[in-house]
Amino acid sequence: MTRGVPVFVLALVLLAPPSLPAQSGRAGAPVVDPPITCGACDEWNAPRQPFKVFGNTYFVGSAGLSSVLITSDQGHILIDVALPQSVPVIDTNIRALGFKTSDIRLILTSHGHFDHLGGVRAMQRFTGATVGASTRTAEALALGHATPDDPQYGGPSADTFPAVTTGVRVVQDGETVKAGPLAITARYTPGHTPGATTWTWQSCEEARCLSIAYVDSLTAVSNPGFRFTGDGTRPGIVDSFRRSLDTVRALPCDVLLTTHPSASGMDEKLKRGTAEPLVDAGACRALAESSLAALEARIGQEQPR
Repeated sequence: MTRGVPVFVLALVLLAPPSLPAQSGRAGAPVVDPPITCGACDEWNAPRQPFKVFGNTYFVGSAGLSSVLITSDQGHILIDVALPQSVPVIDTNIRALGFKTSDIRLILTSHGHFDHLGGVRAMQRFTGATVGASTRTAEALALGHATPDDPQYGGPSADTFPAVTTGVRVVQDGETVKAGPLAITARYTPGHTPGATTWTWQSCEEARCLSIAYVDSLTAVSNPGFRFTGDGTRPGIVDSFRRSLDTVRALPCDVLLTTHPSASGMDEKLKRGTAEPLVDAGACRALAESSLAALEARIGQEQPR
């Protein structure tokens, strides 16, 4: 058990029910929690036009933080809710596409940093949705900050956010969860954080279906003093990080989306002006390979000189 996580809080998280029932939505607009201030927050949270990715998958996030909506006539799935102040941006984008935010039945999460979990509590409060998270991200949700073994624990990227201690369902690695007719699979990809989770699903237009991957952050960044290769106080995480990159490399992946749009070059791709600018069957492999090169460079920096 992670040091500092109250036993009763973990019990609420880890003993969540095995099913993901539809919840009744609420009318009006979400009540937003106090904003988080950071050097990049205003830039990240700048509004942008939502758009269809493919089929029933839509990008509803802000300029620098991704939120993805998967829709059905029996309720929707939302992946990541960014900052607390991102909630009105996401709500506006969902409504601009003709959907109801209150129809969200399931909120899924990537990793335990404020810029991806900050808006979860307000969105859950508004929609009544179940929150799905990996074991370690569920711990971060309960704490309201990154777990102590996070490479960025205690630094700017691990600032506190509104904790979520009820209505959280732990989703296991490889597990497929459902909301109405929608099905989505969790792929644990630890490295950037201990609980990093990638999500994969299919979206269809008539008889054509594409595999979509929402890949969590793969960057080997940390606070000063943290060593991915380990030290006298903690084991290394290089092997598990490499396995995560192998997982991403092998994903079914016709369309790549990432927690920060810039990580997949989303805006540059959209500027191509082609009919399907985000369709690229080699994108996950390319991201895994570039991330591996960066990880190996970091490992080299940690070696004694």
